[in-house]
Amino acid sequence: MAEALVELENRIMAGAVAKEECDCKEGMFPALTRRGLLSGGAIMSGLLLSGGHARAEAPPGAIEYPVQPDPTKEQGRLILDDGGYGSRSQFENEIRWRYPTDSLDSSWSMTPLASGHGIITPSGLHFERHHGGIPTIDPATHNLIVHGLVDKPLRLSMADLRRMPSVSRIHFIECSGNGLTEWEKPTLKTVQGTHGLTSTSEWTGVLLSTVLKEAGIQDSAAWILAEGSDAAVMTRSVPIDVAMNDAILAYAQNGEALRPEQGYPLRLLLPGLEGNTHIKWLRRLEVSDKPFMTREETSKYTDLMPDGTARLFTLEMDAKSVITFPSGAMKLPRPGFYEISGLAWSGRGKVAKVEVSADGGKTWAEAALQEPVLNKSHTRFRMPWIWDGNEAVLQSRCTDETGYVQPTLTDLVRVRGTKSVYHLNAIQSWHVAANGEVTNVHA
Repeated sequence: MAEALVELENRIMAGAVAKEECDCKEGMFPALTRRGLLSGGAIMSGLLLSGGHARAEAPPGAIEYPVQPDPTKEQGRLILDDGGYGSRSQFENEIRWRYPTDSLDSSWSMTPLASGHGIITPSGLHFERHHGGIPTIDPATHNLIVHGLVDKPLRLSMADLRRMPSVSRIHFIECSGNGLTEWEKPTLKTVQGTHGLTSTSEWTGVLLSTVLKEAGIQDSAAWILAEGSDAAVMTRSVPIDVAMNDAILAYAQNGEALRPEQGYPLRLLLPGLEGNTHIKWLRRLEVSDKPFMTREETSKYTDLMPDGTARLFTLEMDAKSVITFPSGAMKLPRPGFYEISGLAWSGRGKVAKVEVSADGGKTWAEAALQEPVLNKSHTRFRMPWIWDGNEAVLQSRCTDETGYVQPTLTDLVRVRGTKSVYHLNAIQSWHVAANGEVTNVHA
């Protein structure tokens, strides 16, 4: 698995432009050339270009237009020339890239964290994880069934759900396999590879507690089984207290309907819990007095410990952070002033503090947290740094509002071992060489 990811990353980066020598953040790391991007289409599972006017030169999501020598001397293109749904600039080419599984139906794609701004991930760059492909579902015929230990079983259409009181909240989702290649040795070069299975969006929908109260939960109820409409019929059990807290039946993301790859027309959102529990294409909720012990919570998504036992239902995502600039595969052009920036998050609540080290954890300084600092959401942190041209090892360490402190890899492995690929939240290290090249290291 790790070897396949390394090969993929190398092939993508082989089509990169030469590193530019500049004083700005842009240009310090390889960006894909259009030729490299398009030749990698097979690698990235056949990316399609949007818009009827798109030419082969345009990156995904963009339309190619002639560059005006002087845009003040001639009229610009017409309104709605893109067909009525906005496209991004042809000069922006950030993309997700897909893990090269043998089957395209069961794979995942990673968010390009290094190119992000603020905390919201564009819907088109939100990471994906699918076990049976992306279904095409007509919302007019889709229903949500609520049954089991309830007084009044429900069959709710999408129209029924939209008539209920709605909420909009910003939360992260993280796959519990985020960083799975990095347990034993530094493997992938970029932060997209090491940490790209997390994203933050604004989610809109109905609180799950609203629907459960309507159904009438019986006293013996303790767990809920959520089931999706995909070919894998993905199912997970979640405790009833979690469901009654801040869980959302989401039908919109970032101001528009969910994207198909994000669960259109309906997904379960469980803020702070591992991504596999956020069941997409949600069709059924069964209330029970015990967990259902499905495949995804027995043979999968459990944490195998050094003594051979397995931790079950390790649902919460622990506090975590990563420096996104500078990060792997970038190159600082020369010594001088830089702003270290990154993301921090915790499944237990708000980020309370982020510390940054430039000497591999020997000394730490507190970074500034950029507003807004939200519950169970990515938080942007920043730290001014003057690089003197000597070798440095950059790290970040998150503390959440419960007092939990992000551990070192050594401390985490001492307790957890390396038999599981899930829930790696250790401190990430980036080595800055004397020539400015940044690489992934264990320190």
